[in-house]
Amino acid sequence: MKGAMQPRPFMMHGPGGPMAPPPQQFGLTETRPPLAAMLRPRFNIPGLNPSAAAANAAGKISSTYDLVEPMRFLYVHVVKARDLPAVSPTGSIDPFVEVKLGNFKGTTAVLAGHHSPSWHQVFAFSATHLQSHLLEVAVKAKDLAGGDDMVGRIGFDLSEVPVRVPPDSPLAPQWYRLDGKRGEKLHRGEIMLSVWLGTQADEAFPEAWHSDAHGAAGPSAVASTRAKVYFSPKLVYLRVAAIGAQDLVPHDTSRPMNASVKLQLAGQVRRTRPGGPPGTPNPMWNEEFMFVASEPFDEPLLVTVEDRVGPGRDEPLGRIMLPLNAAMPRHDHFGKPVEPRWYSLARPSDDGEKKEGKFASKIQLRMSLDFGYHVLDESTYYSSDLQPSSKHTRKPSIGILEVGVLGARNLIPMKAKDGRSTDAYCVAKYGPKWVRTRTIMNTLNPQWNEQYTWEVFDPCTVITVVVFDNSQIGSKNGDARDESIGKVRIRLSTLETDRVYTHFYPLLALKPSGLKKTGELHLAVRFTCTAWVNMMAMYGRPLLPKMHYSQPISVMQLDYLRHQAMQIVSARLSRAEPPLRREVVEYTLDVGSHMFSLRRSKANFYRITSLFCGFASMAKWYDGIRSWRNPITTMLVHMLFLILICYPELILPTIFLYMFMIGLWNYRFRSRHPPHMDTKLSQAEFTHPDELDEEFDTFPSNRPADIVRLRYDRLRSVGGRVQTVVGDLATQGERAHALLSWRDPRATAIFIFLSLVVAIVLYVTPFQVLLVITMLYLLRHPRFRSRMPSVPFNFYRRLPAKSDSLI
Repeated sequence: MKGAMQPRPFMMHGPGGPMAPPPQQFGLTETRPPLAAMLRPRFNIPGLNPSAAAANAAGKISSTYDLVEPMRFLYVHVVKARDLPAVSPTGSIDPFVEVKLGNFKGTTAVLAGHHSPSWHQVFAFSATHLQSHLLEVAVKAKDLAGGDDMVGRIGFDLSEVPVRVPPDSPLAPQWYRLDGKRGEKLHRGEIMLSVWLGTQADEAFPEAWHSDAHGAAGPSAVASTRAKVYFSPKLVYLRVAAIGAQDLVPHDTSRPMNASVKLQLAGQVRRTRPGGPPGTPNPMWNEEFMFVASEPFDEPLLVTVEDRVGPGRDEPLGRIMLPLNAAMPRHDHFGKPVEPRWYSLARPSDDGEKKEGKFASKIQLRMSLDFGYHVLDESTYYSSDLQPSSKHTRKPSIGILEVGVLGARNLIPMKAKDGRSTDAYCVAKYGPKWVRTRTIMNTLNPQWNEQYTWEVFDPCTVITVVVFDNSQIGSKNGDARDESIGKVRIRLSTLETDRVYTHFYPLLALKPSGLKKTGELHLAVRFTCTAWVNMMAMYGRPLLPKMHYSQPISVMQLDYLRHQAMQIVSARLSRAEPPLRREVVEYTLDVGSHMFSLRRSKANFYRITSLFCGFASMAKWYDGIRSWRNPITTMLVHMLFLILICYPELILPTIFLYMFMIGLWNYRFRSRHPPHMDTKLSQAEFTHPDELDEEFDTFPSNRPADIVRLRYDRLRSVGGRVQTVVGDLATQGERAHALLSWRDPRATAIFIFLSLVVAIVLYVTPFQVLLVITMLYLLRHPRFRSRMPSVPFNFYRRLPAKSDSLI
């Protein structure tokens, strides 16, 4: 908790050197920032004059920006100028505008040869960086010989600047006559602009030039620092079935034909097996493939029939290019089946301008665009969208998710070599909507205070927020990779409705050198439910659309399709302006999560073992009862068991009542914080450096042969232990099967004879009496027990298995 005494950090040392610090520094820190959603309507913020405080309070009440702290900005909207005087002997002028406030200075683009230029550019100066009470707007002319010529200027006293509070209409710009160098009014030259004080809720905020980015080099770098909203392309599964072909003509008739089909959609390539029967000009394939297509479906499907003439050598026999609108759209599994169609193949040697002949080879295809599926572009374990591609089958929204990206603290310096700290920005992804905050320049404690909203269609989804360092600042050609700082995931189903969660989330980076805390991200999160009945009903509905269950896709094919969808999304967003870079999209979607990692394998193993903790606790409790460690408890269990035997109709109500009481008791100990990245669960704190180096290795590996051999031997030893466990499980199952298989004739004879005796005893003895006898036998006093294994256990251990038949 904030303000509580924290233990002093220390370093533990092991055989390999210093180990990771204790996990206390990787926890959440709850905060109480002065947000409008958490405060009463009437409040004051220190440092503001009464009029600004009143305007700020009104803005908090009327604005939807109630999950962020208000940030005041001085906005300058430079619209245009007119009747500018010439400054060169030729009578021309290359004007631009320079806006200066203290040590911060912003300039517009230079418009060559314009006496009445138009810029329409907004400048935003943060009120926390105000170093002067005078705003100066100067119109200058570019001089190629060196220096800039002053055309005219105009000054504004900040105490006279009006305050604009949304949802007020934008401030109307006005014409101002320019002053000369000595303060006199010029006979020619006017500039149209507007100046006001506002907050980040202003509609001019996203596209404005910010003083925080004043060190950016070039207009392209400034564009990469602005806040933007992106949307993923609409993705649809394309199902193509290659059935057969007719009248294929080989290039060489002296050898049998070995035809196969190659299907290509953009960068996705799939091939069929050679058609049968071998050598026939009418082969049959009957193979089905799935591709990921994206709207507007401008990429055609290229179908090529090839003949295998040698190892690695294929000659095309014919091809056809099909537009995707030729595929039948399917919105659910109740529609009529897709009928196959015959298509004429064009010979590769045919002239494209030549008229099509009467004879042509044909191929039979069945194509459909399956809108009823949800195209997975992220892991199903932390997916943010589960809606089908078809708009007709989508469910209405059940609520709204609001996230306020407040700021970060204690970020690591990412540009220490360049004499700078960090140029940080955030990217949040939920559903098809991506948001990117503005870049805060050269600081380890950035303050964004930007709020974003998403529609929620399913509560069992996850929002992902990542922090990156903008490497485009100062980059000459713009090909520098943005470096990741950390990631935060929040599952909506773990949030209480209408509650504002404000926490510092730890940003963790797992590198080959080990786990490192790279800072803390300050978020305010609120999930508001607008349809309670629909939200509660969602827990009884399938997680994915119906077509995933009526016509399921294999796991291997689904992994392939997910990888292709990730590539399409990253390629499409990287072509936006400004681009959401590929490395940002891949890191957010966790592209490499399917690769092998010994650390993840151990984490999953310990997750499985932790599931049996409840059974182990029950076994320990039962052992305490049957051992009579607490005689009173054992007697009470005897009495409860006798009551349940006498009144068996109370068994199920008692079990469910017990679960209700346990859930009600655990309500006191419920988590008050949303879950976050767990370093202990991830086995990331004390991982060996070689395991991390293997995890971050490329595929295929580029490490030296001796290191690869060492890792292969380690993998063999781990596989040997897994093999032993699987073999033990198979042995137990085979022993159970051997009870009646007469593999051991004497054991099977004993078992079936005892089964006959037990059947007779159960027939003549009341069932309740048998239960009482069994209970008294199992819970007998330890002095009547033997330390030797029981007879049934000895009998089962002696049953044969197939282990002795293995080579």
